[in-house]
Amino acid sequence: MLTATDPTTGAVFFQQASLTPHEIEQRLAQAHLAFATWQHTTFDERAAVLRQVADKLRQQKSTLAHLTAKEMGKPVTQGEKEVEKAAGCAEYYADHAAHFLQQETLPSDASHSFVCYQPLGPILGILPWNMPVWLAFRYCVPALMAGNTCVMKHDPNTPQTAQAIADVFTAAQAPQGILVNLAIETQSVASVIEDARIAAVSFTGSSAAGRKVAATAGAALKPCVLELGGSDPCVIFADADIEQAANVAVQSRFNNSGQSCIAAKRILVEQSLYPSFIQELKKRVAQQIVGNPLAHDTQIGPLARDDLRQALHAQVQASITAGAHCLLGGKLPTESGYFYPATLLTDVTPNMPVFTEETFGPVMCVSVFKDAEQALKLANQTDYGLGASVWTSNQDLANRFAQGLNAGQVAINGLVKTDSRLPSGGIKNSGMGRELGPHGIREFVNTKQVWIK
Repeated sequence: MLTATDPTTGAVFFQQASLTPHEIEQRLAQAHLAFATWQHTTFDERAAVLRQVADKLRQQKSTLAHLTAKEMGKPVTQGEKEVEKAAGCAEYYADHAAHFLQQETLPSDASHSFVCYQPLGPILGILPWNMPVWLAFRYCVPALMAGNTCVMKHDPNTPQTAQAIADVFTAAQAPQGILVNLAIETQSVASVIEDARIAAVSFTGSSAAGRKVAATAGAALKPCVLELGGSDPCVIFADADIEQAANVAVQSRFNNSGQSCIAAKRILVEQSLYPSFIQELKKRVAQQIVGNPLAHDTQIGPLARDDLRQALHAQVQASITAGAHCLLGGKLPTESGYFYPATLLTDVTPNMPVFTEETFGPVMCVSVFKDAEQALKLANQTDYGLGASVWTSNQDLANRFAQGLNAGQVAINGLVKTDSRLPSGGIKNSGMGRELGPHGIREFVNTKQVWIK
């Protein structure tokens, strides 16, 4: 059973039976049959479909934003921006996929040798609840433009959003079967990965679940891209633009109610700046508005589930016990719903859960460093390696840090974010493979070498 619970109240408001084995078979057959035709379409033909999908998506922006607010608590204004970003991704690949996958001539001992990029088949996308529209499009758009079809297995917490995404493709009159909604429970995923018609897997979620997906896909000799958790450092030197650094750090940490893999989760501040920067952060964190996600002034909605809230609170309390100072928040609200206050922890050290573990919610933790060497050591002192940011006016220092940080993407004096134009992904427990940009569309193709005498 797929169950949608309103995190604002804790009340179940929608339930849907998981697909039966026969229905799963029908969906897989539909995607497989569609691939036989879709793989032979031209880039222009695929682009025309994706542009129409983008148009229909924008027309449904308000509906989708309200659905995500209702199903997982995203503030509605942020939900609208998410839908717009997804539509932009469709248009970006419609414009650039042909160039990214154009045939390449390479010199060799042949009369002519080249590399071409061909689609693989139906790609299974296993998606999370936290950015249900954007992450669906981040997975499916490059795959579709490469000539693959998509089998979308969305999170059981967001069944209506998943169906609404599939309905957008129907409204756009996309060829039947190029994207199918596989409404199943998590325990049924392994058999789908193993199905011979599934050519590859894209997974976004926790590191623990990612290992299981990778093991199942690996046993079936199928490629997979994994975008997993993160504990991103945000390193702030004393010569940084302090106002901008504080603004962006708070924006990064509390966007989507703190439920983002690439959020700035460990704020590392140079010793001479530490006391004054904490005050800058405190002022901004205190201004965060926690409330009903359907209200347009809300900045932080409820967390998606109560078990996530309880786990976050346990991390906070264990860190306070270990010596962290709680300047704001840190207490469970008594009203209904899965709300958690904007929380600011200072004097955080590497022995505390909020430093060593991923925190998924509106909790900012701040640590101090004495010099660049210690800052880099602290930044890399994590099992994750998704994103990182550095704030300094010293370009040489920034460049050295960018090279030394163990992360899949680094922002200097700016926000770590996903961008359709740039590859995104992590190392270590943050995953493998890349999404987006020219690199992302080449993850699910056959890079075929042709040698001619």
